[in-house]
Amino acid sequence: MMQKEAKTQVIESHRLHETDTGSPEVQIAILTVRINELNEHLKLHKNDKHSQRGLLKMVGKRRRLLDYLQKIDIERYRAAVAANNLRK
Repeated sequence: MMQKEAKTQVIESHRLHETDTGSPEVQIAILTVRINELNEHLKLHKNDKHSQRGLLKMVGKRRRLLDYLQKIDIERYRAAVAANNLRK
């Protein structure tokens, strides 16, 4: 589970302006951190099917956000992929 301080730090490092908390870049960054945490959990608990389902849902949501960002502004998409160490 992501702590409040960690989430605030992620938001501050990826926001576009002072009050930005919901832009696609911020949402992608938050999902990436949660996905990485869940991957570590699943390395220890291989049979946790409920968490596996949640992981797949998060990966799908991140993919949809990336697709949306790619459609509206390719430069913002490339910046988001580079900032989160993602590959297409």
